[in-house]
Amino acid sequence: MRGLARDPAARGLLDDAALLDGLILTHDMIAEGVHFLGTDPPGDVAWKLVAVNLSDLAAKGADPAGVLLGYALAADPAWEAAFLTGLGEALAAHGVPLLGGDTISLPPGAPRTLGLTAIGRAGASVPARDGAMPGDALFVTGTIGDAGPGLAMARGEMAADSALLAAYRRPVPRIAEGRALSPIVHAMMDVSDGLLLDAARMAEASGLSLAIDLDAVPLSGGYRAAMGADRGARLAAASAGDDYQLLFAAPADIVLPVAATRVGRFASGAGLTLHDGAGAVPLPARLGYLHG
Repeated sequence: MRGLARDPAARGLLDDAALLDGLILTHDMIAEGVHFLGTDPPGDVAWKLVAVNLSDLAAKGADPAGVLLGYALAADPAWEAAFLTGLGEALAAHGVPLLGGDTISLPPGAPRTLGLTAIGRAGASVPARDGAMPGDALFVTGTIGDAGPGLAMARGEMAADSALLAAYRRPVPRIAEGRALSPIVHAMMDVSDGLLLDAARMAEASGLSLAIDLDAVPLSGGYRAAMGADRGARLAAASAGDDYQLLFAAPADIVLPVAATRVGRFASGAGLTLHDGAGAVPLPARLGYLHG
């Protein structure tokens, strides 16, 4: 598909959104059994569908203007009604109107697949993922890893914690932070597939090497209680995905307008390295979630 996306607005499909005539356009899909569980509450599925798309707008510093829904009916009126209620809650919470879309009917037993196109108004600066510069620091908003144990809890594999479950089922797009950061950062993207994997993508796109301090990766109190904070727990957090925090490159001495944690540094060269207080950390076999 990348070979067909020749228009400059597509940014070579190397970013998470297109820029066209002052509008930011993004489209994400979520599939049952891949991005959500069949047992997840329908209202939470709707919330997540909206949130993951708005997160892409946030990473471009955009102001959300509306969404288009692609919805697959599965002959389950109760599920559909709960989904629509959750959709309304998500749109109201973020002040975003539904502008249109399409519906189809699924064959019996088919897993649900849902799509949303989000449209935002671009600000004066629209950071891409390929603008990091040698000497820049890598920063991340919020905490990392909460959705990992949240997913295990949703599967019944761990005792439930409401905050960690919410991190998995109802992530919060960092729209205000994105607007504040977009004029001053060199590169920005959201953390959807895992901090390590997405950071490596930013470094590769920028033609730079990146060293990450694993001890600096911010963990919530709930994550520490559920998973610990040793090297293994931090590696699990940094590769879990579904965080939807903002990951950005900026000068190391910058005064930031939002709360964020410095977790790494870019330099000339190529590749990702990890370290902590004990020294070099081998890269895990899996840096994050890779789409098929």
